[in-house]
Amino acid sequence: MRYLHTMVRVKDLEESIKFYGLLGLKETRRWDNEGGRFTLVFMAPEGQEECPVELTYNWDGDDALPDDSRNFGHLAYEVENIYEMCQHLSDNGVEINRPPRDGWMAFVKSPDNISIELLQADKALAPAEPWASMENTGTW
Repeated sequence: MRYLHTMVRVKDLEESIKFYGLLGLKETRRWDNEGGRFTLVFMAPEGQEECPVELTYNWDGDDALPDDSRNFGHLAYEVENIYEMCQHLSDNGVEINRPPRDGWMAFVKSPDNISIELLQADKALAPAEPWASMENTGTW
């Protein structure tokens, strides 16, 4: 398993970039998603680009901010085999909130209700049962 990033939702992307810049982080990657109407900006300290914070900005605003603490999004980890990891977690009583139907991504929650994103290393695995036909079981 390898740590990937921590995501936070932001209300004002430029102000957030400025703030994290003041802390010494620099922009390492950006993705504007026209279809989803959001921007992801990854920022990390110099020499620690492998440990970024992901700033998620929803172009149409985010009604969840700031009152319900949804500004913290999730922790993300890369796994060697997403199906095996999800089976291991499920076997140990962890609910899979967003199953890895696509062989690429899944979400679970910690006992403290923190969202954890699991991403398949390298490339997506072929869709496989029972995961391919599973429905989401909760928010992620």
